[in-house]
Amino acid sequence: MLVLNWHGIGDPPRDLDPGEARTWVPTASFESVLDAVADRSDVMITFDDGNVSDVEIALPLLLERNLSAQFFLPAGLIGEPGRLDESGIRKLTGTGMTIGSHGWAHRDWRRLRPVEVKDEYERAPEELGRITDQRIDIVAIPFGSYDRDVIGRLRDQDVRRVYTSDGGRTDPQQWLQSRFSVRRDTTAEDIRAMLAHRPAPRERMRRAAVMWAKRNRPTSGMGGFARE
Repeated sequence: MLVLNWHGIGDPPRDLDPGEARTWVPTASFESVLDAVADRSDVMITFDDGNVSDVEIALPLLLERNLSAQFFLPAGLIGEPGRLDESGIRKLTGTGMTIGSHGWAHRDWRRLRPVEVKDEYERAPEELGRITDQRIDIVAIPFGSYDRDVIGRLRDQDVRRVYTSDGGRTDPQQWLQSRFSVRRDTTAEDIRAMLAHRPAPRERMRRAAVMWAKRNRPTSGMGGFARE
């Protein structure tokens, strides 16, 4: 499975954070990639950050192609300028899209202060569950930043599936799944090439080793914390 992930589409409706512009994709590029994967059963579509382009641009283009997607939202940013509000979230669920948690305030989970932990891991899915009237049990890790503490806390929350930003293909049966982040310069040909490529055993082993190392590395010393 190749899991594609988008952040923003079209003209940004808000001031972007440093480096965020590279993940804002022109609408025409988004459409061309959708057309390249629309008939692929081995491609999954996801979105992070809860930008209004999820509903204003992405949703109608997905529906035109009979495609579904998962949308991972930072619950504490709902309704802020340029972000989805509650009605937008309900529009996604009303058209068959899936909602997942992207934390509370789009913080790096390896560098949380203890006072922020409950918001990110517990309050966020609870708030999204209130809005959608559904149990929120899938998570996309902000910035793809994780270690053994992050993984442990997610397991404590009985999360059904966790998505990272490690790139490449992923096993759809795995609890921890990698995604490819589509960027401004990503083309449909790039995606076709990725789908045509069959990683050699050595390449698969290298990627597995990298993810294992990230999954088991100790908590960051820069503002990190230990689990109780």
